[in-house]
Amino acid sequence: MAEKVKENPLGEAPVSGLMVKFAVPSIMAMLVGALYNIVDQLFIGQAVGTLGNAATNIAFPLSTSCIALALLFGIGGASCFNLSMGRGEKDKAPYFAGNSLVMLTLSGIVLCAVSQLFLTPMLKLFGSPADVFPYAEEYVRVTAWGFPFLILSTGGGHIIRADGSPGMTMVINIAGAVINTVLDAIFVLYLDMGMAGAAYATIIGQIVSAAIVIFYVFRFKTVKLTAEHFAIKAKYVQKIMSIGMASCFNQLAIMVVQIVLNNLLRKYGAVSEYGESIPIACAGIVMKVNQVMFSIVIGIGQGTQPIESYNYGAKKYSRVRQAYKMAVIAGAAVSIVAFIFFQLMPRQIIALFGTGSESYFKFGVRFFRIFLFFTWLVCLQPITATFFTSIGKPIKGVFLSLTRQIIFFLPILLILSYIFGIEGIIYTGPIADALSSVTAILMAFYEFKDMKRLEQQGLKVD
Repeated sequence: MAEKVKENPLGEAPVSGLMVKFAVPSIMAMLVGALYNIVDQLFIGQAVGTLGNAATNIAFPLSTSCIALALLFGIGGASCFNLSMGRGEKDKAPYFAGNSLVMLTLSGIVLCAVSQLFLTPMLKLFGSPADVFPYAEEYVRVTAWGFPFLILSTGGGHIIRADGSPGMTMVINIAGAVINTVLDAIFVLYLDMGMAGAAYATIIGQIVSAAIVIFYVFRFKTVKLTAEHFAIKAKYVQKIMSIGMASCFNQLAIMVVQIVLNNLLRKYGAVSEYGESIPIACAGIVMKVNQVMFSIVIGIGQGTQPIESYNYGAKKYSRVRQAYKMAVIAGAAVSIVAFIFFQLMPRQIIALFGTGSESYFKFGVRFFRIFLFFTWLVCLQPITATFFTSIGKPIKGVFLSLTRQIIFFLPILLILSYIFGIEGIIYTGPIADALSSVTAILMAFYEFKDMKRLEQQGLKVD
């Protein structure tokens, strides 16, 4: 067993080199996922306008639910796979990979069916104004068929990265993104297909990415996957879900907040100078641009997952600490750069998504500068939540994932919007970001303190 652990570079190679190897492809994977939506919105904003921008924001909770399922079974399966390999349990590891891939596919099929059957009430629940609804419906009717491919390609990328092929994960996502972008230009601008054109471009890119995942599955490097590994077994699925729960809950929390936020923006926007659609359209742009930065930070955190999981399983706790600290430093650097751009160039960023009235730009600029004021600090929450998941402590990871969106953001949003209307919504962001970041700092501090104490005593960390 000791020989097997020594042979694996996750336990021996310099952590800095491993961070670059695993984090860069992971960042690309998350970044491409965020760009799928933002590229559509860039073309839709130019061709359709404000109502089209608002429609993509109304549809965004469904995209978020896809990512939630992809992370539930993808991150969960990848973490379980690496933890098993780190412990020398090479016979169990393939079952985690195989069961994860099957569940990714099945969950995508179920979500597609539910979306097609209940689309009208879902879009109304998501806060769609009457004038935005036709655009949102046209878009989602098409993109829903791509949900199984989006979930498989996103979640499967994590399994492939855990197998030691982060470069292939990057190829999977870049291929889909390039196809989506090229077809967006053709379908939306050249053929004037509007919302449907952007949707078709999206699902074609997702199908290509999923096909590459399927191709790789039969060429695993560290273990050989056979038919028996794809037979669903409750004990493996349960473990996968328990580990992936933190990442999934974080996305589900984002989805819930998106739905509530859209409804409140519509309600309080209607009684403000901005109207119903402008706040929803601007908030969608701001949230998606922020998601680009956030996807880089999440990618950094997920890039440490194989390193943290393997070394925690192998009881090399100093390497676990080193990986976490390097992730925080890199995440902070990205967040600070994003903060500077958001504060200095909000109007220019919004203008990339099409033209609008002066009220449109006025609200967008204020929302950018105030709502994202603590962008430079918010990297701590997702990186720390992923850390707890990677070391097999999903309860702590789930709690931390819920802090910003559910525990802090949602109650503050409801209270401040009730008291101050649209202004209260704008100021909810920085308050929730500050509170969740402080919580992450405290949880990480006590975890590492306890880990170091037990390490010095020569005990296994539970």
